[in-house]
Amino acid sequence: MLLEDLRNTREDLERLEQAIAERSLEDPKHIRDRLARDHQISAFLDRIKSQSNRAVDLYKDNDGSRLREIQSISTGDTFDEFYKQLNGIKDFHKRYPNEPVENLERAYKRRAVGEDVPIASEIDTMFTGEEAFGRYFDMNALHEDYINLPGSKRRITYLQYLDTFDEFEGMPRPDKLKDQYFQYLGNLATYLESFMRRIKPLEDLDRLFIGFDEDFLKAWEKDEISGWQLNTKSTADGPATEGTGEGMWCADCEKEFKNDNVYKAHLSGKKHIKNAEARKQRTADGEASSNGSSNATSVHRLKEKAVAEREHRIRKLASAMQTERSDTRANVERKQGMTDKERQQELAALYVETQDLQNADPAAENEEEDEESKVYNPLKLPLGWDDKPIPFWLYKLHGLGVEFPCEICGNYVYMGRRAFDKHFGEARHLYGLKRLGITNSSMFRDVTGIQEATDLWGKLQTDRKQESTATDQVVQMEDGEGNVMPEKVYYDLQKQGLL
Repeated sequence: MLLEDLRNTREDLERLEQAIAERSLEDPKHIRDRLARDHQISAFLDRIKSQSNRAVDLYKDNDGSRLREIQSISTGDTFDEFYKQLNGIKDFHKRYPNEPVENLERAYKRRAVGEDVPIASEIDTMFTGEEAFGRYFDMNALHEDYINLPGSKRRITYLQYLDTFDEFEGMPRPDKLKDQYFQYLGNLATYLESFMRRIKPLEDLDRLFIGFDEDFLKAWEKDEISGWQLNTKSTADGPATEGTGEGMWCADCEKEFKNDNVYKAHLSGKKHIKNAEARKQRTADGEASSNGSSNATSVHRLKEKAVAEREHRIRKLASAMQTERSDTRANVERKQGMTDKERQQELAALYVETQDLQNADPAAENEEEDEESKVYNPLKLPLGWDDKPIPFWLYKLHGLGVEFPCEICGNYVYMGRRAFDKHFGEARHLYGLKRLGITNSSMFRDVTGIQEATDLWGKLQTDRKQESTATDQVVQMEDGEGNVMPEKVYYDLQKQGLL
C-alpha cells in the first residue's frame, strides 16, 4: 500500500498549499485574528515540510518495498493482487470498526458559517492578559527578580525597568558572575525569544538567532564586547598585566590601579620589584602551580563569556522589538493613571469584544459594515467626529472625567476643564447672570455660585458709589493761565513757586 500512501501524501501537500493560499488572501482587522491566521499558516508550513520529507523517503525506496509492490501489480494476475489488497482493507476495518477516517477536504477548510468554535483557542491561551495578544510585554516577574539580585543597589520602578532592562553596565562585575544573575539573564532571554516567536510565527527566527550568536563570537574574539574587555599592556620589566576591564591590573602585586600614571609609578617601587621576584621564584619552583592558575583563569574567562553572551542576546532581542517596548511603556503609564473601577470596566469591555470576535459570522461582515450598528461604549466616552468613542488616553488627557458643576447655569455639570472654561461666554451662563441683575459678565469669570456672584456684584456697586462720591467732593482750583486742578495739587505747586 506504499503507492496509496504516496498518493495520499501528495494530495495532502496540494490541499495544504490551497489552505495557505486561502488564508493569505484574508486581511483580519483584529490582532487576535491576524495572529490566529499566521499561526495556522506556520502550522501548515511545518506539516508541508514533514510530508515532503516523507514523500522523498518513499521515492528513494531504500528498502525496495515500493519496487516490489509495483512489480507485484504489473506482473501476474492483476485482479488477484487487487482482491488481496481489498481483503486486507476489509480485515482492518473489521478489527477496528470505529476507526475515524481522515477527511483531507475538511481538515484545512476555513470555519463554515454557523459552525461552533472552541471556547479557548490556541491564541487565547498563548498570551497572558497583560500581553494583550502580543502587543505588550509582561515582565513583572522579571522585574521582581532583578531588584532582588545581589549587587542591584537601586530599587527601580517597573517603568524604569522597561527602559533599562537591556543595560548591564551598572551591575558590579563580580556580582555578574554569580549563579543568581546568570539564571536571571537566562530567564529574561528565554522570555524575549518566546515572545518574538509568538508574535512573528512566519519569520525565520532561527536564522536570526544564529546571526546573534555569530555576531557575538566575532566581537568576543576581537575583544569588543562592552564591559568584558581585557586590557593587556607590556611592562617595563617584561611581564604583561591583565585588567578586569575597569582599570590596570598588576599580576605581581595582585592589585588594580584606576589611573595609568599611578600604575606606571608603581612599577619602579621596591614593593612591586620584591613581589615580581617572589612570583618569578614561585614559577621556577613549580610549573604545576602555574598550570593550575592558568586553568583557573581559563575557566573564569569561559564563565565571563557565557554571561556576556546572554547579555548580548538580550540587547539584540530588545533592539528588534522596540515597537512593543515603547507600546508597553505607554500602556503601563496609561494604567497607572486609571482607577480600579476604570481598570475593571476596561477588562469587561475587552472580554465582550473578544467574545464578539469569536462568535462573529464571516459571511455577514460586509453586510454589517453597511448597516448602522450600535456603538459599544461601556466607559461612556464622548463620541468623536466619526461617531465612535474617542480613545481612552485622549479622554484622560483632556480631563473629561472631571466634573465641574455651575450653580448659575441651574446646577448644570460640565465634563472637563475645557468645556467649563468655554461656558462662561455661552448664552446659558450669561442668561443666568442677567437673572441675578448682573450686567458686567467679564468680572465674573470662574464664579459659579449664586451667593458668591451676588456678594461680588454688591461689593462692586458699593465701591463704584464710593469712588463717585469721592470724586464729587474734590475742590477744583484754577491758575492764572486757566488750568484747572485739585486744591491740593494747586497749593503744592504754589509752594514750589511754579504758579
